[in-house]
Amino acid sequence: MSYQVIARKWRPQSFDQLVGQAHISQTLQNALKNGRLPHALLFTGPRGTGKTSSARILAKSLRCANAKDFVPCNVCQDCLDVAASRAVDVIEIDGASNNGVDAIRELRDTVGYMPSSGKYKVYIIDEVHMLSTSAFNALLKTLEEPPGHVVFIMATTEAHKIPQTILSRCQRFDFRSISTRQITDHLKVICKNENVNAEEEALWVIARQGDGSMRDSQSLLDQVITFANGDLTRKNVIDILGLTDRTMLLETLAALVNRDTDTVIASIEKFHSAGYDPSLFIQDLLENIRHLLLIKISGDSKTQIIELPDSEIRFLQELGSSVTEEDIHLLFDMALKGANEIPRTSEPRIVLEMVLLRMSQAPRVAQLQALLSGGALPDMSAKLSQTTSSAPRKAATANPMAMPAQPAPARKVDPMSLTPQERWFEFVQMIKSKDAMFAAKVEHLLFLGEKDKNLSLSIPAKMGFLKDQLSEKATHEKIQDFINGFFGAGYSFDIQIGKDEQKGTSAQAIVQQKQQQKDEDIKRQVADHPMIRSATAAVKGQIKSIKERP
Repeated sequence: MSYQVIARKWRPQSFDQLVGQAHISQTLQNALKNGRLPHALLFTGPRGTGKTSSARILAKSLRCANAKDFVPCNVCQDCLDVAASRAVDVIEIDGASNNGVDAIRELRDTVGYMPSSGKYKVYIIDEVHMLSTSAFNALLKTLEEPPGHVVFIMATTEAHKIPQTILSRCQRFDFRSISTRQITDHLKVICKNENVNAEEEALWVIARQGDGSMRDSQSLLDQVITFANGDLTRKNVIDILGLTDRTMLLETLAALVNRDTDTVIASIEKFHSAGYDPSLFIQDLLENIRHLLLIKISGDSKTQIIELPDSEIRFLQELGSSVTEEDIHLLFDMALKGANEIPRTSEPRIVLEMVLLRMSQAPRVAQLQALLSGGALPDMSAKLSQTTSSAPRKAATANPMAMPAQPAPARKVDPMSLTPQERWFEFVQMIKSKDAMFAAKVEHLLFLGEKDKNLSLSIPAKMGFLKDQLSEKATHEKIQDFINGFFGAGYSFDIQIGKDEQKGTSAQAIVQQKQQQKDEDIKRQVADHPMIRSATAAVKGQIKSIKERP
């Protein structure tokens, strides 16, 4: 007898043997027992997750004469014929090769005939999404109202390609990707029955490559058994499948976390000698950084979305205890940027090396926080915390709620030592220290100039409502009193509306100019600091904003 591959030999023969699809098995068994099985079913999901196998199991459950509670015996002729795809009353149609309207017309013509034996005739249409539009239209009426002895089971990996008119006539069952742990456990059972000695970590490697598909995993197992010609170890499985060595991958991750450049360089040398694919390596590294973060967040509990051998989980738990979540995020961002650059370059290996070296030399987030907190830049932090009484930002205090707001102290400035514009700015600051409400009106006035001890002022056209307030006798006298107190006796002023607005400057605008200049000076000092330059170069980033620490 010719050799039968593992994927066919170990195809599930009953719902109890179906791995990773308990929700499907339970629903179909309940429907059979309660007499609520629909006449048209659609099985959809990733490849190799049991869609066609479930269709055959359901067909056996309907046709097996020896079935108990709709559990097929798998030994009668009907069960054997269905399993071998030769049953007369279980018609399997390949939608890819029979996708024309003629094939569906032929199916429609045979639907009315009673089964040669048993109660049901079952039509299994695989890859149903491959049918043409006319074929789908020809199937509509029959699918909606088939004879009582007919059950349609359709399987597809691409349900979005099926017309809504077909979907609305079917009961849909969504198959899920099978977890790596479930696949690994099933491969253990297969190896035990096939008398193959296999390390658990070797089976984990195979299951991980299966990417949620039991059939793919079984095919890979078949391949490595043939090539290994003996016991299956993690090393020979990695060599046979041409994968990245997990040990080297985890060593590299630990070196990056610990900023151990020497070990990273050694890993690069191993990478060269092993001939690994740079794109595959960086993708595996990204996945393991993700695992590290999830394990760090979840603590001792094993997160359901992490599927790793216990040995790797313990390793990542120990590694996570020595790194912060912020540092893991930084490593992930840098690796992700490298993963995006590698496919676009003609020298992917060199790019990978530079990415790894950049990650191994990147500053830790705590260092950057300490730098920005002021310890490394005392002169700069002082400037960050200094604000004038007129600045829109308030100076930070240790406890802002414990210190009531106080008016800014009067500024003692010699007016004659300043330019006319600076004298006007200091004049408004003096008013603000004594009467903030009144200063809110005066600071909007445009200072046009000073001549013969007369201050020329203008009200901006958009703030014409100030004219009535400032033209009042009491307000006029109040301004004059402030002028006498600041400039001295003999000074006067005149106010006009909208005159020479482009030539004038308000005290408020001067405050904004001073604050903008101060922010630019601070940003320039931060950007020029050696540690900041090193950090921005490491992540190839730029400073977007600088904020005071509360």
